[in-house]
Amino acid sequence: MADRLAGKLAVVAGAGNGIGQGCARLFAAEGATVIGVDRSGADEACDLLDEGATNALFQRIGAEHGRIDILVNAAAFAHFDWIEALSYADWKATLTGELDIVFLATRAAWPWLKASGRASLINFGSANARHALEGSPALAHCAGKGGVLAMTRQLAMEGAPHGIRANSIAPGFIRTAATARHLAADPAFEAKVLGKNMLQYLGEPDDIGWCAVWLASDEARYVTGADIAVDAGATAW
Repeated sequence: MADRLAGKLAVVAGAGNGIGQGCARLFAAEGATVIGVDRSGADEACDLLDEGATNALFQRIGAEHGRIDILVNAAAFAHFDWIEALSYADWKATLTGELDIVFLATRAAWPWLKASGRASLINFGSANARHALEGSPALAHCAGKGGVLAMTRQLAMEGAPHGIRANSIAPGFIRTAATARHLAADPAFEAKVLGKNMLQYLGEPDDIGWCAVWLASDEARYVTGADIAVDAGATAW
């Protein structure tokens, strides 16, 4: 199907690379007007952890278009280390980069999502919110993504009276520039990932992007408060 998102205004946070970039590209291909936001490499440069700058950006977008129909919160930052080596500063930075960044963008966009009347909010959890992957030093990341999962359920409840659907996607291991560093640092890590997967290959950003297209479209009009695993069956065992 083409033009599944025709006439919709989508803001994709984290559009400069990885999953966010894939979502922005597929949304545009499906007819949406897409505004990509990132620190660099996107339509709008913004530090989404700067409260004032984030509020100003969404106010400007909303005022120009009168509404925001889709918000994709793909921007995130995390430190990966084992608990004995993980500093408190890196723990706090990860929770800021995985929770605060979703809160600030969503709060800034909320009045414009309400103005849409049929808006879709898409957050990103992780398979790490549901299982521990042997060999992955992801304590802070697991905590952050578990928080996103809980936040999204609450936002689904708060948004329902205003026609806002809130859902999360829980990716398994997806090939991106960021995850390539994990593979390079530990040559045995890919085998550990595949040991959890039912499907014996790694995911690509488009595998997540197509799920986001569906959640953003009217095809998913009866779906809210859901967390959809796109993880090669890793969490289904």
